[in-house]
Amino acid sequence: MNSATARDYAWIRSSSVFGYALDVGYTLTLVRGVTPGAVLALMGADPQGTCTGADELIELQQDLFEETDYSGEAVIAGAFSVPGEGGDWTLLLQFDGGAGSWSRSLVPLSTGGRAVVHSSNGGKPIHLFHWYEDGDLRTTFEWASSREGSTPDDLNSVLRELGFDLDEGEDETGTGTPIDTKAGVFALAERMTGVRVTEDQLRNAEYQVGHVPEEPAEEWTGIVVDITDANGDRLYKEVSRADVETAMARSRVEAEAPVVVRGPSSSSS
Repeated sequence: MNSATARDYAWIRSSSVFGYALDVGYTLTLVRGVTPGAVLALMGADPQGTCTGADELIELQQDLFEETDYSGEAVIAGAFSVPGEGGDWTLLLQFDGGAGSWSRSLVPLSTGGRAVVHSSNGGKPIHLFHWYEDGDLRTTFEWASSREGSTPDDLNSVLRELGFDLDEGEDETGTGTPIDTKAGVFALAERMTGVRVTEDQLRNAEYQVGHVPEEPAEEWTGIVVDITDANGDRLYKEVSRADVETAMARSRVEAEAPVVVRGPSSSSS
């Protein structure tokens, strides 16, 4: 790994491009050994030609926002090739409200290689980081002190060196000066990929553009009812999808049944 630090990414706080990204949400993905066109194809993107620079990419996303009245999760993705550790990488940038880690794509994108992703949603921010290696989610976190994945602690030494807080309540640098954790995530991604991301690079790159459709909702198989009342009594019940659908069908039949109104003469004696 190289020696990138959060200070190398101080530019994100004065960048109009990244200011927009933090305002509406973004996802930045780095994939090793897969071409930009192949990355977009694996994401199921509809090719939209090319555009020059992040400003044009932002305009395309704004047009899509307006077409969908800001209600959908379909996004415009822009991809270009960058040099990094072990050869060429694809940098994929989306201004997507934080919708687009696109987990369904990251397993095939990282198979036989590596994918590193960081993102923020718009509004009240949630900042996420994901490291996939050969199809396996190795480490993921919102806060570095609470990590998940198949090897959640493999990056601990690097995170500490960058100044992240791995223990809740611990000062992030131990010197009284917390790091900019978003800049720190950029530095972490560089250490894992060898790709230095710059404002000029994002602003001037020739992007291959794709329209990525909304991620389909997962099929549900059942529901869990878990309620504890004021007396401490707990109700826990697992209900299968078949049981729910049967009960709903029975309710519809009962609701559609004719209402019989009985008069006085029809009362039983």
